[in-house]
Amino acid sequence: MRTLVQLIFPLLLMSCVVGCGSVSVTDYQNATPVLDLETFFQGELTAHGVVKNRSGRVIRTFNATIAASWENGEGILDEHFEFNDGQLDQRKWILTPAGDNRYTGTAGDVVGAGVLEVAGNSVFLDYTLRIPLDEDSIDVHVDDRMYLVAPGVLLNESEMRKFGVRVGSILLVILQPDAQPPTAGAAPS
Repeated sequence: MRTLVQLIFPLLLMSCVVGCGSVSVTDYQNATPVLDLETFFQGELTAHGVVKNRSGRVIRTFNATIAASWENGEGILDEHFEFNDGQLDQRKWILTPAGDNRYTGTAGDVVGAGVLEVAGNSVFLDYTLRIPLDEDSIDVHVDDRMYLVAPGVLLNESEMRKFGVRVGSILLVILQPDAQPPTAGAAPS
């Protein structure tokens, strides 16, 4: 006769395997409000966030402006960052439609092209970022996940990895000029 452990262990193992699957942007295809990249990223936007080290400690804060426009089907996101230590930085993304709610994204400090995929209220962006370090630079993999939580309010969480090891993260909010925060107690769709 089998013991209780012999009966339960396979069930626990199976639930861990099923629960460990990665999250896909398509998991949010029915979530609202619906994010339309070409509508949200239009005009002057602001961004405000924190940079965390690998243990989760905030090591920097920043504010940014984003001049966003679309021309001949391509999106341009001209980002200007000001960090709390006085450092200024700029990144200019070029977003090119690639069909099926996908875009490719290029920028001066991005190695190759990033891949953006949009579904429901979300956009996931996967790319390699070249970061200056002393006299050299390092390339880190960035997994950006953005969620439209209210009209004009986009939350972005980014995880940075090197050789598969988490080296830091970024948490920020991107706001359209007239964005109103969601009402307290409002449940996500």
